Amino acid sequence: MPTPADLLAGALRGAPAAPLITWYDDTNDERVELSATTFANWVAKAANLLQEEFDVGPGSTVALALPVHWQTAAAYLAAWSCGAAVLDTAAEDDGRLAEADVVLAAQDRLAALEDTGLVGDDGAQLLGLSLHPLGMGMRDYVGAARDFALEVRTAGDVFVPYEQPDPEAPGLLAGGLELTLGGLVATADELARRLGIGAGDRLLTVDRTAAEAGPVAWLLAPLAAQASLVLVGHPRPDRLAHRAESERVTATLGISVAGVRELGRPA
Repeated sequence: MPTPADLLAGALRGAPAAPLITWYDDTNDERVELSATTFANWVAKAANLLQEEFDVGPGSTVALALPVHWQTAAAYLAAWSCGAAVLDTAAEDDGRLAEADVVLAAQDRLAALEDTGLVGDDGAQLLGLSLHPLGMGMRDYVGAARDFALEVRTAGDVFVPYEQPDPEAPGLLAGGLELTLGGLVATADELARRLGIGAGDRLLTVDRTAAEAGPVAWLLAPLAAQASLVLVGHPRPDRLAHRAESERVTATLGISVAGVRELGRPA
């Protein structure tokens, strides 16, 4: 039974040089485009960092306190490549943080997380992400978190897990949802079919919609269908049509753009 890492491997085999994830942030006109090869390299580096520096592997739980972002996509797949479960948390007071071995958090959430006492010296190890478009580290931060951007640079470019992920092991804990690693792939396959995502599709969605839909919908279903993703953070509605045209979008998820097929809606 395949795991999420196998979906990324499939993207690499199918179209290694083609855009896989294109990220926009409309607050600062940021645009980052990652081919399958480049994205897989980020995943490999992050997975090596988690495995070698934080002992993440089968049986581990990695909590993500991150917004929808291309680096968040890499964090999900890095944890799953290690065979770990991902705890997807939107709240600093989520009691399940006590179950986490490592927490990856956006810099603007670090102080609140540290105040819980569940991370840091006596709790889960903490990695902070600046989410800077050029991959720069955190600035003006003093605390227990290690800096993801600085540490991931020296991690290896090829990832080999110490122990192969077990498809029957926990893969995602989000709200009341619990899925195994194999269940994530099966659910993504089914959702891709139900939504009508096809190979070669280029999907446009926005951060709020993606956050509400969850990572199976915005990340794994496109991978399962061998589609690519255009992800817009802090979207300006007046720019979405231009984004769709310039990026040759073929379908949208949870948003409407004139002349573009909306997934899950009758044609």
